[in-house]
Formats: sequence, structure tokens, C-alpha cells
Amino acid sequence: MEGKTIVCRCEDITLEEIEELIDLGYDDLEEIKRLTRCSMGPCQGRTCRNLLAQVVASKTGKSIDELHIPTYRPPAKNIKMTALAGGDEDEE
Repeated sequence: MEGKTIVCRCEDITLEEIEELIDLGYDDLEEIKRLTRCSMGPCQGRTCRNLLAQVVASKTGKSIDELHIPTYRPPAKNIKMTALAGGDEDEE
């Protein structure tokens, strides 16, 4: 692991893996997201999606505005069914 730069902590995706995909011709954020699961972990890209966009923009010579930014879901959190049903929130 020494010497590697982590871009996505949730999925343990390195800068080197992303750059390798870009070198292979994958320069779309959605493609890279689906191939590596980068930004699909518990944070849902909150931390890494901007890093991924910066890497792709830098490596391809495009501006971030030129990139198609994929849709992201908000981070998921487990909640109890009683909270959904309007029950006591302190109930465990």
C-alpha cells in the first residue's frame, strides 16, 4: 500500500487505478464509477467524486465543466421501522 494515493476511501480505489483506466480510453466519470465502484461506497461520493473529476480533467486536459457529472444518491443511514411508522424514536 506504500506509495499509493487513495482517491476513494470507501472502495479503496487508488489514483493509479484511475489513471490506468484513463490511459485505456475510459475518460467518462460514469464509466470509471461503474468499473471501479469509485464513489459508490457508504459516502456515495461525498468525498471522492470531486477528486475523481479532478483526476479525469487533469489527465484528459478537459475542464471539470466539460465533464458529464453522474448522478449521486445521498448517503444512506439505517433507521428503525418504528421511526418510519411514527413510533417512539428512543425505542430500541
